[in-house]
Amino acid sequence: MRSVLRFALPVLGLTMVLFAQKVQVTSDKMKAYDSKKEIHFIGNAKVTKLKDWIHGAEIIVYFNENNETKKYVAEGNVTFELYQKNALYKGKADRVTYLPKKSEYILTGNAAIDDLVNKRHVNGNEIVLDMTTGNANVKGDSTKPVKFIFDMEKKGE
Repeated sequence: MRSVLRFALPVLGLTMVLFAQKVQVTSDKMKAYDSKKEIHFIGNAKVTKLKDWIHGAEIIVYFNENNETKKYVAEGNVTFELYQKNALYKGKADRVTYLPKKSEYILTGNAAIDDLVNKRHVNGNEIVLDMTTGNANVKGDSTKPVKFIFDMEKKGE
């Protein structure tokens, strides 16, 4: 029990530092697993970083040997808003994985993203969104192909 508390105490305030940015995680319940270097936030879980947020039934934060965040995974009717310099992404997926070192979000299962600034929508089985470049890689299959919807500019008359 002491080792779990030693691991969990730095985050009991539910605020973590991810690469010099404060991250806050809230939930109905929390379980820390020292040996696995994981903390599970269960029930109405939400992670917030600056203006970005991800909400799901459960969020698991994974740490490396130095107690630095490797990734976090949100599962269960996940919704999110992600801000970038010239974009605002709003979406949903069955599961969202965030890799802080790459600044990359991986959306799996019924994944959909709306770019509210550029008025574009994309959905597929898996979407990988690189927040550094704004690039997205979308995968579908024969039963559920990738769908991309955008507005065309009207030509002047």
